[in-house]
Amino acid sequence: MSLTWREQLSVGNDVIDSDHKHLIEIINSVGHNLGTKNRTDLFADIDHLLQYSREHFLREEKIAYAAGYTQILQLKHSHELLCDQLFRVKQELESMTEGWSEDAADHFTQLMRDWLMDHVIKEDLPLKQVLQKHPPGFNPA
Repeated sequence: MSLTWREQLSVGNDVIDSDHKHLIEIINSVGHNLGTKNRTDLFADIDHLLQYSREHFLREEKIAYAAGYTQILQLKHSHELLCDQLFRVKQELESMTEGWSEDAADHFTQLMRDWLMDHVIKEDLPLKQVLQKHPPGFNPA
């Protein structure tokens, strides 16, 4: 089952919401490639996920800071931990040179989904209250 964007995930900022939608697309592709055991596309997707996540986190931190979010240091720390976690998942998958079982594919797919949903629900939705004071297109970049 793939992830689907729902309005309940919106933080009320077009830039952040758009990034989250794209992250969902990447994670769905990772899940597909885990299931089909397509190593080439899988690792390309994970690299894209790592790179895009870093870009997203920087954008999100700039927006949060400009909006007056007081928990910015906690947000930055959380982002660092998330990137570290994603990098460890990549290393673990790369170490599976013989491939992986269906159970392992399910495990890693769920891990990726949880990684994103935990980020959005636990770290980003608290931003919503601050971001609602700004227009949806607020982007101080």
